[in-house]
Amino acid sequence: MNGPISSKKGLLALSPLIVFLLLYLFLSLAADDFYAVPLTVAFLAASLYSLFIMQGLSIGKRFERLAEGAASPGVMQMLWIFILAGAFAATAKQMGAIDATIRLALSAVPPGFVLSSLFLAACFISLATGTSVGTIAALVPIAGSMAEQTGSNAAMMVAIVVGGAYFGDNLSFISDTTIVATQTQGCEMKDKFHANIWIALPAALICLALYACLPAVNVKPDNLGEVFYPAIIPYIYIIVAALCGMNVLLVLATATILAGLMGIFSGTLTPFGWLKAMNDGIMGMSELIIVTLLAAGLMQVIRQAGGIDWLMQLFNSRRGSRKKAELSMAGMVVLTDFCTANNTIAILSVGPLARYLALRYDIPAKRAASILDTFSCFAQGIIPYGAQMLIASGLALIDPLDIIPYLYYPYILGAAALIYIIIPRKECNSSTSISA
Repeated sequence: MNGPISSKKGLLALSPLIVFLLLYLFLSLAADDFYAVPLTVAFLAASLYSLFIMQGLSIGKRFERLAEGAASPGVMQMLWIFILAGAFAATAKQMGAIDATIRLALSAVPPGFVLSSLFLAACFISLATGTSVGTIAALVPIAGSMAEQTGSNAAMMVAIVVGGAYFGDNLSFISDTTIVATQTQGCEMKDKFHANIWIALPAALICLALYACLPAVNVKPDNLGEVFYPAIIPYIYIIVAALCGMNVLLVLATATILAGLMGIFSGTLTPFGWLKAMNDGIMGMSELIIVTLLAAGLMQVIRQAGGIDWLMQLFNSRRGSRKKAELSMAGMVVLTDFCTANNTIAILSVGPLARYLALRYDIPAKRAASILDTFSCFAQGIIPYGAQMLIASGLALIDPLDIIPYLYYPYILGAAALIYIIIPRKECNSSTSISA
């Protein structure tokens, strides 16, 4: 930064991101549906608008600026992770890993401890599969059936599943939010996991204790079928390999090969069925890949126009500190998630600014990634118009607002994350430092 940036210039530099948020928010409110407006179109409109704020450049050069951000090595690595994660997830699903994981989790449910066990099942499934939506789609019908059999509160039973789903969404190595948080902050997934566990695990244990204190519900899920234990091996492999420090691209590639070969040898997959599954998984990531490219180009324009520098100048003028920087990260990602109803996009949008704050205030990259991921999951977990809540309420045939009061885990997670910021632990920044 060569000198002070005026508020007018700073706001102009940030205006493409403001245009995106306002366009998406207002159109969604007008349609009364946060999923009626494609994110790709909203980002495309903001990207085209950003061309007009670049002064003194030809149209060709302006497009080059957008392309520079989209083609950066960090973005390219993120896209490769998305591609391999999609291929693995679809292969694992096709070879029966998800069904086996669900059956294993539910078969371990003690009849007298259904509330705690249902929460643990949701935590385990989401951690293994990396998808909160998939966990909710699989378990909510079962939770609804349990509530009907016992006369329990259906909204509470559904909320238990939703809460547990966010435990894994926050921690899983193949979750979109984990991938984006670690890549935007430049840290290893295992390091982010080690930092994140200090927030998520205490919150989950408090939640378990709370469920244990509630009146017991005595029921056993029916017709689970036999558990095919070998099908769970690919998920276990991913967790163990990632924690051992293996490169994430290698982890996902080898896990996909492992799941595919196991599916072929067990008869649940054919060679051509495996190829189709990988293709379907990769194509399922196409929207996220396109949005990532558009968002990266947009942030490059904002950075070069001085938007990031202006925000840092504004932050420093208000006597910034490490704690205030972390609270700012949390506030920005929560606000963005409220506007977009998408925690992955919220992290993607806020990530570059969070990275600069982390550099300025010597915040370990793993800690910054953990804060972004956790607070985005907290925000997504309590909004009634998020995809997860809409799916859960639709499957259980109840109003999303009826579920909100029983979402104990997201509330406790948010409180634990605030404590994590207010009372920081001593952390080594040597292995997780980030570069500009």
